[in-house]
Amino acid sequence: MMSVKELFDDYHLSWLDNSGDESDIVLSSRIRLARNFRQIPFPNRADFSQLAEVREMATSVLGEVETAAGEAFDQVSLEQLTDPEKKVLIEKHLISQNLIRNPQYRSVFVSQSRHCSIMVNEEDHLRIQCMVSGFNLETPYAMASKLDDVIESKLDIAFDEKMGYLTSCPTNLGTGLRASVMLHLPGLVFTRNIGGIINVSPQLGLAVRGLYGEGTDVIGNIFQISNQLTLGFTETGLIENLTSAVREIIAHERRARKALQLYTKERLEDEVWRAFGILKYARFLSDTEVLALASKVRLGIDMQLIDEAAPECFNELLVASQTNYLQNMAGNENLSNNEVDRKRAEIVRCILSGKSAREE
Repeated sequence: MMSVKELFDDYHLSWLDNSGDESDIVLSSRIRLARNFRQIPFPNRADFSQLAEVREMATSVLGEVETAAGEAFDQVSLEQLTDPEKKVLIEKHLISQNLIRNPQYRSVFVSQSRHCSIMVNEEDHLRIQCMVSGFNLETPYAMASKLDDVIESKLDIAFDEKMGYLTSCPTNLGTGLRASVMLHLPGLVFTRNIGGIINVSPQLGLAVRGLYGEGTDVIGNIFQISNQLTLGFTETGLIENLTSAVREIIAHERRARKALQLYTKERLEDEVWRAFGILKYARFLSDTEVLALASKVRLGIDMQLIDEAAPECFNELLVASQTNYLQNMAGNENLSNNEVDRKRAEIVRCILSGKSAREE
């Protein structure tokens, strides 16, 4: 059983472990359900007593949720965390940026396997999310639906026969479902074909975002593709539409990688080895630099241009190279930029060598 401390310290994520279908391109698949309690204002309009009531209601069904999930959940109150700890949970995709803006009466329940988390008093009263490694939306949907069924059987959820589930943001009205897939697309970026994917996505009812979702930059050639609307669609229809679109994107990425292999193999091989050399020997590294270089190395591994590191190194670096993770591990949120960059280079060397950071 994992401890709450390991929730912040461990950079290995079961839902990001390089397993599952198409895992050389699709890093993970996620389903999120937005739910609200009837007769209580949405969190952005609720007072502290109402937010406290929501948290008490959510906590009251946690035992049933654990039974349905077949595992225990860690209950974490945001107001009791340090600033780096809060941001580590964001870096691990277990909570959103929105949840930490006003931490009072905000909580998250995280399953011991780390596949599921339930945010309490985020934009909606409850945000149920489940994640798995690779390309597989059906499994997290089944997991999230099971948790949702238990909650709805015990608590009065706001639902309208015409509008569906009532949510704080109109784009979530209806099913309240947001399906998303995290993809590593260096082939499309290097061949300059990613623009076509981004431009056509809104016409397909899809949104393209950066590593940490809405309003975040694309780093490490990682893109999140998700459905834009939920009203007027079924859960199955939304998942099928996203699945079909992602399969097309995967096919385009594979064609781009094949073109790189055919026409620029030597140049690409040189870039991959240069990137690997910097990661392996540098003493100071920035967060964006690590992911840009690691993206090239991961592409080289997938294209069998280099065999000096395991493919899951890239996935681990998505957490272990982040500033807040490093500050939290050091127990000092006031580390200088130089000290953070030095510690980042140390942990990169550990991961590339196949050692645990704790062995250094």
